[in-house]
Amino acid sequence: MLDGTAILLAEDDPEIARIVRDHFRRQRCDVTWASTGLECWEDFRNGNYDLVIVDLMMPEMDGYDLCKNIRLISDVPLIIISARAEDEDKVRGLQLGADDYLTKPFSLTELTARIQSILRRYRQGNAQPSQAMKMVFKHGLLIDFERQRAYLNEEDIHLTSKEWALLVLMATHPDRTFSKTELYEHVWQQRHEDCTNTINVHIKSLRTKLGEQIRNPKFIETVWGSGYRFIGERDQ
Repeated sequence: MLDGTAILLAEDDPEIARIVRDHFRRQRCDVTWASTGLECWEDFRNGNYDLVIVDLMMPEMDGYDLCKNIRLISDVPLIIISARAEDEDKVRGLQLGADDYLTKPFSLTELTARIQSILRRYRQGNAQPSQAMKMVFKHGLLIDFERQRAYLNEEDIHLTSKEWALLVLMATHPDRTFSKTELYEHVWQQRHEDCTNTINVHIKSLRTKLGEQIRNPKFIETVWGSGYRFIGERDQ
């Protein structure tokens, strides 16, 4: 069942990490261990994993932020392991997108059974053909994920890597309002106390390339006091 499964483990306790890693390696899993939240986030962005195991109390980026960031770009199965046993912690973790929550101390047998159950449900749910590699919107916008290009009225609008990442993030989460801090942390993959100017400049450039009119936007709307959201209508 788990043979060949690629697992990303975020755990700051080296002894717990060693025990979990060795257990799943004996089941022929490929396990990558990250000792900080930021390291896990970077590994996830640069790798391809079947499952992520996250401890909540992590340095540099806690488990809640890690779950939130992962869920912005992926529906990969995700399980939280934590010493926090309060219901509010469990509810928050599940609301952020975790598929399961296991309280420390736990048995490896139970962890394995839960992972097998999550992977079984996930694989059954993804047995249908994959989604199209393009998103087409009214007013001439086409996002081509395979080529990593965006087109307006069939013309390549030549986005920078950061503009592309901003557009994809917002377009794949329609009607969700992103704060400037969320946009910065996701796209630039780092924290910054004053990222307002950077985000404003990139959003302005992106809007210009999309041919936007600020008072009558078709794609990116300013939510005053909150941030930005994508309002483009899909062309079915």
